[in-house]
Amino acid sequence: MATIEAVLGDITTEHVDAIVNAANALMLGGGGVDGAIHAAAGPRLLEACRRVRNTTHRDGLAVGEAVATSAGNLPAQWVIHTVGPNRHRGQTDPALLASCFTRCLEVAREIGARSIAFPAVSAGVYGWDSADVARIAVDAVRKDLAAHDDADDPEAADGAIELVRFVLFSASSLADFEAALAD
Repeated sequence: MATIEAVLGDITTEHVDAIVNAANALMLGGGGVDGAIHAAAGPRLLEACRRVRNTTHRDGLAVGEAVATSAGNLPAQWVIHTVGPNRHRGQTDPALLASCFTRCLEVAREIGARSIAFPAVSAGVYGWDSADVARIAVDAVRKDLAAHDDADDPEAADGAIELVRFVLFSASSLADFEAALAD
């Protein structure tokens, strides 16, 4: 079974296979986590996002979906971009938020990532309460990992995700995620 943990930190410095970007639909950079990741990754990340926009996601990335790109100058090998629901736009369905986390795990498996770091997708400027994000994210990740945990099949375990780390920017968000993990 994978390790699930929460830490206070900067997701752009995480030494994991993939980090998750709380992106906007355009995938061309923005504020918050998205802006920090693009700034740290450098222009190669923007180029990779433009390639995705010019090929498979011409209309942008839908809420709850995920797609991977290279990571530019980041220590991670990949960035998995997901668009969280925006409460200010009436996107209040917890299933949409849960989908961000499960789709990222799905994409991580597709690219062979065994470790992944998530921010608090949709908390902050997208209007979701950090405690709600924590409960929904932890529940979605636990269910997804349990569904893909096949202890009787050694080959399945070879491609399994071993580490899920929630990397939080504030002590209050960290406390919310620690509380969700303790349940």
